[in-house]
Amino acid sequence: MTTRIDRRFAETRAQGRAALVTFVMAGDPDTATSLAVIKALPKAGADLIEVGMPFTDPMADGPAIQAAGLRALHAGQTLAKTIGMVRDFRKDDADTPIILMGYYNPIYIYGVDRFLKDAAEAGVDGLIVVDLPPEEDAELCIPSLKAGLNFIRLATPTTDDARLPKVLQNTSGFVYYVSVTGITGSAIPDYSKVAGAVARIKRHTELPIAVGFGVKNAETAEIIARGADGVVVGSALVEAVRISLDAQGKATAKTVAAVTSLVSDIAAGVRRAAKPVA
Repeated sequence: MTTRIDRRFAETRAQGRAALVTFVMAGDPDTATSLAVIKALPKAGADLIEVGMPFTDPMADGPAIQAAGLRALHAGQTLAKTIGMVRDFRKDDADTPIILMGYYNPIYIYGVDRFLKDAAEAGVDGLIVVDLPPEEDAELCIPSLKAGLNFIRLATPTTDDARLPKVLQNTSGFVYYVSVTGITGSAIPDYSKVAGAVARIKRHTELPIAVGFGVKNAETAEIIARGADGVVVGSALVEAVRISLDAQGKATAKTVAAVTSLVSDIAAGVRRAAKPVA
C-alpha cells in the first residue's frame, strides 16, 4: 500500500531535492496556537510534519524539546487532543503527511488498539516511537503496519552494519538518521560525514533517508540536503516558539510567524541544494 509519506518522497525525488520534515510539539504553548502553526507549515515550505506527543519523561530530548513538552502538558495537552489536532488539520489538507513522534508510555496508557484506530481515522500517516527497539516490534510496530501506518525507525552513528538489518526489518516510510550521538539539540553534527552515513544506510534499504539533529538554519539545511533524501528540523522551531512567548509563557501575535518564517528560510536552503532532474 502506498502511503502519503511514500507519495511525498516520490514527489520531492522527482523534483531533484530533499524533503523538508518539520517537528513541532503538539499543544505548545496551547492547543489552538499549536494547531495554527501546524496548519501554516505546508505553505511555509514543510513537506512532512512531525507532531510531538508531549510526555513527562522524554529521555532522548534536549532542553528545548523537553521544555516544549512541559509547556504543552501544563496547558492541558493530552494524546486525545493531539489526535484531534490532526483531525482538524485534515479538514483543510488531505496531502501533507503527518507523523506522531514521541514515547510509548502515553500510547500504552491510551490503549494500543484504540490509539491506532483513532490515529488512522484522524489522518495520521506514521509513527516514530523512540523508546521501542526492534525487539519489541510486536508491541506497536507490527500492529501499526497492519493499521496502515508507517513505522519510522531511527538509526544513529553507532548503528553499525551488523545492527542495521534488524533496525530496518519492519521500518517503512523513511529512515530517520540521527546525525549526532546524544539528545536532541545537544551538538553540531560533522556535516562532512553525513553523506557517507546516508550512503552506508542506503546499502541496506531502498527507503528514503531523512537526516535530523543539528539543523538550525538555511545553511545547515542546505549542506545536509545535498546528501540526504530529507532534512529534519525540530529544536530550532521549538525554540522559535519559546522566544515568541510573553513573560507568562503565553502565545503572542508573533508566535505563528516566528515558526513559519524560519521554516521558509530553511525550505529555501533545502531547495538550493536541488539537483537538475533529467
